[in-house]
Amino acid sequence: MLDFTAASLVDDAVTAASEPSPAGAGDEDLLDAYSRAVTGVADRLGPAVVRIDVWKGKRAGRAGRAGSGSGVIVAPDGLVLTNSHVVGGASRVELMTVDGRNLVMGDDPHTDLALVRVDAPVTLPAASLGDSKKLRRGQLVVAIGNPLGFESTVTAGVISALGRSLRAQTGRLIDDVIQTDAALNPGNSGGPLASARGEVVGINTAVILGAQGICFAVAANTASFVLGELVRHGRVRRAFIGISAQQAAIPRRLQVAAGLTQDKAAMVTAVETGSPAAEAGLMSGDMIVALDGLPVTGADDVIRILTGERIGRSVEIEVLRLGTLRTYRLAPGDGAAREAALRQVAGQGAGRR
Repeated sequence: MLDFTAASLVDDAVTAASEPSPAGAGDEDLLDAYSRAVTGVADRLGPAVVRIDVWKGKRAGRAGRAGSGSGVIVAPDGLVLTNSHVVGGASRVELMTVDGRNLVMGDDPHTDLALVRVDAPVTLPAASLGDSKKLRRGQLVVAIGNPLGFESTVTAGVISALGRSLRAQTGRLIDDVIQTDAALNPGNSGGPLASARGEVVGINTAVILGAQGICFAVAANTASFVLGELVRHGRVRRAFIGISAQQAAIPRRLQVAAGLTQDKAAMVTAVETGSPAAEAGLMSGDMIVALDGLPVTGADDVIRILTGERIGRSVEIEVLRLGTLRTYRLAPGDGAAREAALRQVAGQGAGRR
């Protein structure tokens, strides 16, 4: 397991909790409502959660057992979403309760997500991905998975924070990550974090070792984008502009002054030296509100819009800086080519030492 193991989100339980309780309702009634919310999610989503056993490498001519994780079925014909660090590089993958040969269709280490396909004619119970942009701090969420080999384990908690960033094993930052206190352990990786509606709002991916109640999940909107890319192309093609960003609220006075209808944007938290963004003049603190004419209300929008089709093309970025709307143009680079060059430089540097 990575330093990761996280979970996703929940909406309605918090909405329900924020409503005034009926006159005379006691603690027992509130606890019963909470229990019904959690058991309802477990009943609806549980059948779509699978255990994943992985074998890697060769030992005496046979693949060695590397461990296990979790996954969630996202299509009835056998598409299972999980973590890249669970199945990446596997020579053999088996899904518990699912018959047939299981193939890794593709993985994206940059977001720690992967897609496994069951190579058999099956019809399976599938979960639906929710809209993680609607999540709020304090909302109830439920995590389901196989921590430490204990199958079909359910834990519950709240969304502790939104818009976090985590560094993937590749060194790239995973933006728009959900922080939760729903208990996660090795083996929960790749399992769903769900809302009270039973929608998957995140894919559990990380924990902070040595801490308690600090767990993370890749947001469902990011997972939805990666899923589509892996299904269509077998890999995620992405343009590179050289920023890190997170969702941020636009202060009302700035929103009115700039004539914006949206109340959220993607705030730039870092700009890489020599990148297209740096050369165009983008700065840390800029709030991206539109990209190529498309509205941007969070980091996941930037990821979704910067697809392979925009590599080398002139792209217009509209940002809010110090209350003023500004427009910049830049040509995104090829993320894959850049990463290959960085690996080559790293390899040459290692050789010189």
